[in-house]
Amino acid sequence: MKKVLVCPLDWGIGHASRCVPLIRILLEQGFEVIVAADNRPLDFLRREFPDVRMFRFPGAKISYPKSDRMALKMLHLTPVLLRGIWREHGMLRKIVQQTGAEIIISDHRYGCWHPEVPSVLISHQLDIRVPSRIGFLKGMVNGLNTFFINKYDECWIPDFELHKGLASALSHPPVLPANAHYIGILSRFSEPADPLQGQRLPDFDLLVMLSGPEPQRTLLEEKILLQLRNITLRTAIVRGVPETDESYVIDDRIHLFSHLETSKMRELILASGLVICRSGYSSIMDLVTLGKQAIFIPTPGQTEQEYLARNLMERKIFFSMEQKNFDLLYAIEMSKNYPGMVMRNDYSALKERLNGIASWPGK
Repeated sequence: MKKVLVCPLDWGIGHASRCVPLIRILLEQGFEVIVAADNRPLDFLRREFPDVRMFRFPGAKISYPKSDRMALKMLHLTPVLLRGIWREHGMLRKIVQQTGAEIIISDHRYGCWHPEVPSVLISHQLDIRVPSRIGFLKGMVNGLNTFFINKYDECWIPDFELHKGLASALSHPPVLPANAHYIGILSRFSEPADPLQGQRLPDFDLLVMLSGPEPQRTLLEEKILLQLRNITLRTAIVRGVPETDESYVIDDRIHLFSHLETSKMRELILASGLVICRSGYSSIMDLVTLGKQAIFIPTPGQTEQEYLARNLMERKIFFSMEQKNFDLLYAIEMSKNYPGMVMRNDYSALKERLNGIASWPGK
């Protein structure tokens, strides 16, 4: 029974969410799982796996601007990010020494490799998008990305290899790193399909799933609540705040939940006619796993989400709108032309990789 240290990135709960099926499979196969996370991802995973050993593992502290100039701010903060990665790497060594971890699986945390312990990076961003105004820096950005990917023994891509998969160019770079392996999409809702799903009448017309870093999470929540005032839709809003257990109702038709555990969240998604959420990759994987129709609102300035929203809209799968121009009624009407899609994973590729690293003797 090898000890596996799982380290998700703490920018929102998306990376922690997609670690849920990974942790489930690790436990099913007899591994001892240890989680090292921080902030909302730590709170989220504590709720999902109360019996798993958890460590607080802080990462680089990055604040999102209220404007859409996130990419430029990230460029400006590159020295801070790099210092954070090396500091993270130092803390990781101490956690390994303290826990005796024999395998490390990092979800998009670049500092979580170890020279003496088999280390895996989970990432769907192998070809990072940059704004056109700084397009000349794309080579440098992706070169730095590849440098850190190569620090790991393996890079697991949560997508399918054929037909550009779900993330298209993000997960299918011009040159694939030698240590990369496609493992299929990761969703915490990867359970047997509900045979009554197609027969169930929706309990809510609309489900709003909020997530991501502040202040953009709060700004979107306020914007949607304002537009719901004069619209008679049965609406559920999951605020994406797992550190609290609040729930309340506005005007007998808008139900707000701070957070819902996976089983209840799955039921709510299936019981809702239409979903509105960020175009974060974890949310997209969840929605195609459940085959739900959705409207995406990418986080302003987050080039990955903007690319995914635009790409899926061009493929006639999901409708999307920018946050600053978001019009709820217009988006609902337009979404009727975008049916969504169904894409599921049997996790055979992931289990194969796990069986492989379990047999590694170490370094």
